[in-house]
Amino acid sequence: MMTPATAKPRPLLVALLLGFVAELLFVFRLGFPHKQMFDEIYYVPAARTLWALDHPVNIEHPLVGKELIGLGTHLIGDTSFGWRFPSTIAASAVVMGVFAIAWLTFGRMRPAVIAAVLTIVDMTVFIQARIAMLDGFMAAFLVLSVAAMLWAMRGPRWVKAKTVLAAVLLGLAAGAKWTAVPFLGFAGLAVIAIRIRDGRKAGRDLEAALYARGQRHWPGVGTLPLLLLFGTVSVATYLATFAPQFFYATDPLDFAHLLPFQLRMYAEQTQVLPPHTYQSSWWSWPLDIRPIWYLYEVVDGAQRGVLMLGNPAVIWGGLVAAIACFWGWWRDGSWRLLGVASLWLGALAIFIVIPKSLGFYYYYYPASIFLSLALAGAFEHYAWLRQRRIDEWFVIVAIGLFAYFYPIISSQALAGPQSFQYWMWLPSWP
Repeated sequence: MMTPATAKPRPLLVALLLGFVAELLFVFRLGFPHKQMFDEIYYVPAARTLWALDHPVNIEHPLVGKELIGLGTHLIGDTSFGWRFPSTIAASAVVMGVFAIAWLTFGRMRPAVIAAVLTIVDMTVFIQARIAMLDGFMAAFLVLSVAAMLWAMRGPRWVKAKTVLAAVLLGLAAGAKWTAVPFLGFAGLAVIAIRIRDGRKAGRDLEAALYARGQRHWPGVGTLPLLLLFGTVSVATYLATFAPQFFYATDPLDFAHLLPFQLRMYAEQTQVLPPHTYQSSWWSWPLDIRPIWYLYEVVDGAQRGVLMLGNPAVIWGGLVAAIACFWGWWRDGSWRLLGVASLWLGALAIFIVIPKSLGFYYYYYPASIFLSLALAGAFEHYAWLRQRRIDEWFVIVAIGLFAYFYPIISSQALAGPQSFQYWMWLPSWP
């Protein structure tokens, strides 16, 4: 009979349990407010029009996110709960995906659970779980794609099938929002870097490191075929997400205009917009300087607010952890630390180079998710943190801060118009 000390961990069961707990948290009082808030005023009507196959609308963004919002309204009802319910599923998938990435990266239950719990109480995840926006779906498919690619990397069987799964998920992420597109290049660079590193450790020359034979990661598949498979399937999946637009009653798409339509979307994405009250620069997002009020008004019989703000423990502590991960890689050669920190940096660096005229804090959402992995990685690598139980205390603090801010991230009834002042730590937050 197995004792607790010798029993094998069950990562799938733990991941599902964490996802279930997250879903219960995300769905509680999901219908409040009953009116559309923030960008729901764009995406909910666009989802209705898309499902009616009427005409192009909100063309600056692809279709997947709006398809899923519309799916919620068709399965549950055209209500605030129906619009938002698919977002709760996406956020729960993010939690399970983060757990999977941490498990596949570090091979231990402790960092995987820590990463998942910090993701649950990362307030950006909670808030995006409870609003009908595109970012939550993009992030869910992106995180799951990273997890699937790590799964394929470990082998030893079904490497090509797992790679196809990762590619399909990335194509769906791009089909929700273009923010995921650069991760196609990031994946390619990661494959090449890992193959070269493995080749050097095995004493093989550069050419041999690119062959299929004798590979430690993604075994049995050559580097070029692996990259072609991932890239081709990702792009094909993305283009396939436009299928509903071929059946619009007015101005339908056709194959001849599918690629030119991408240029039209690009023009919409890069147009110069007028200044906005909540605009912010990319460098300010890791510092949690300028959050956004998704809602702050009297609605459903009370003053209510939803502030898109990151959990200070996760956002500020995660920034320190990301730096510590890069240092751990430089000092100790830990490629695991480099991997989790690079996910955060890559998700942020996208907005340094893309030609957006305005930036907003919610653009930091995907990067904020990867901070939980950086925190778990730092706690795992620096043993003295675990020996002093700092990782456990950190999780407790993060949970406490989530509870503290809960009234203004969950649309709870507040005492009055000035109630928000209680939670405003920085002058730039109101």
